[in-house]
Amino acid sequence: MTNLSGKTALVTGASRGMGRAAALELARAGAQVLVHYSASPKEAEAVVAEIRKTGARADALQADLSAPDGAHRLARQVREIVGGRLDILVANAGISKAAVIEDITVEDFDRLFAVNVRAPYFLVQQLLPILGSGSSVILLSSLAAHAAVGNLSAYAATKGAVDTLVKHFAFVLGPKGIRVNAVAPGVVNTDMSSFARTEQGRDFTLGMQALKRVAEADDIAPVVAFLASDNARWITGDTIAVDGGSKL
Repeated sequence: MTNLSGKTALVTGASRGMGRAAALELARAGAQVLVHYSASPKEAEAVVAEIRKTGARADALQADLSAPDGAHRLARQVREIVGGRLDILVANAGISKAAVIEDITVEDFDRLFAVNVRAPYFLVQQLLPILGSGSSVILLSSLAAHAAVGNLSAYAATKGAVDTLVKHFAFVLGPKGIRVNAVAPGVVNTDMSSFARTEQGRDFTLGMQALKRVAEADDIAPVVAFLASDNARWITGDTIAVDGGSKL
């Protein structure tokens, strides 16, 4: 079993979807979890309450990661709670925009990159003083970074940037003993991929997957916990596809 006893973790966008599942999985493995949210305080507190029922420690932190100083403000809150050591950073928070190229606005494009790329970049920067040897950083990539999936060109570009950051961060932070990886889910039954709940969306998803069901957030979370653990101690700079064999 994955053992994260004594570890501290921050999961961004943890009030629902894959972030929620990851936070719960990390807590089940023994970690103290900081549950970040942007605009869903009740959902975040529900996650905290569920974690605390298991006997693990959890706290909810609010920050708008689309704001220029959002990552900086979140990092300050994290340092106030955990002190001088953070073991796990799961930069899960993200937004999507499905639209043809002609309909994407400059505002859409800038917001996508602000939340999906700028925020994790500066979170890593601001948390570096408390990320030590043995720490694990896990970013969220996507199948869309590697294959054309729907009208997601701008969103896909942000996830391509994430894959690039993984390699650069891993190379630069490796001498400090910090591992950096990403998970790349395919279509997952979350609010962000709500089209998969429609008959047309389900048929599209199953048509491109080797495994014939739509993924749930709980299918992704154990891979996050694995990458956070010492079981993955020799894995860094990699993006792990967790997509049911999509677009093979």
